[in-house]
Amino acid sequence: MSCRIPATCLAAALAFGSAAGVRAAPSDAQQAGSNQVLAPAMTAIDVDEHLGLDVDRSLSFVDHTGKRVTLGDYLDGKRPVLVTMNYFRCPVLCNVQLNELTDALHKLEWTPGDEHFRVVTVSIDPRETPELAGPKRQNHLNSLGRGDNVDWAFLTGDALNVRLLAAQLGISYTYDPEQDQYAHPAVIAFLSPEGKIARYVYGLSYNPSDLKFGLIEAGEGRVGSTIDRLILSCFHYDATLGRYGPFAFGLMRIAGAVTVLLIGTTLLVYWRRERRATA
Repeated sequence: MSCRIPATCLAAALAFGSAAGVRAAPSDAQQAGSNQVLAPAMTAIDVDEHLGLDVDRSLSFVDHTGKRVTLGDYLDGKRPVLVTMNYFRCPVLCNVQLNELTDALHKLEWTPGDEHFRVVTVSIDPRETPELAGPKRQNHLNSLGRGDNVDWAFLTGDALNVRLLAAQLGISYTYDPEQDQYAHPAVIAFLSPEGKIARYVYGLSYNPSDLKFGLIEAGEGRVGSTIDRLILSCFHYDATLGRYGPFAFGLMRIAGAVTVLLIGTTLLVYWRRERRATA
């Protein structure tokens, strides 16, 4: 499936950027650059969804501490991984997306690094280094408000490994040398604990329930409670929107189950009363 992310996303980011403010504020030079008109090559970015395919665990990166890591280091066979591809000098779009993701994670009862999931953000700019990644990560951890022991990795890497990961995820992006900016889609990819691409969620803002449902699906039954999975059955993934929406038959199933439970409980109470009365 190919999802076209038009330049209007970037325009929306420009309009929304000042209201999203961090937490990860752009410099004056970056703000000036964000007011320029994007080159024609920047006006359409695709996401070609590769659902069910595996990412290469051997892809090599450097984390926010300067440590050499592989993508497989974050795939422990137990927890799904939420992946974003941004860049840390981005004047607008990345700030908006990561700020909104941080807000959604703040509202989610799960924390990256607990038994439910991990988060990995990879820079698409091969020039960026841990010296940029570390402070960027700390800004978002401060905003998240869950302490410093949060499993949200900010990675940098060479052009080859970054391009390979983007290609495997089906995420395309374009560099404009005149403005020294990247155009890229605002998308989150969800990987299974083994590294299989399970779901994509799009947009510049995120509903915490979309994150939870995506993680439950990617977790293949290994994360979330029985109640969480039951609630998920009431929602379906709308591929046209890249989000989850209510599913009528799922809601009817839940309502039916509740009705049966109430009737059963009532009959059980009545039966016990009858037995006591005849004893």
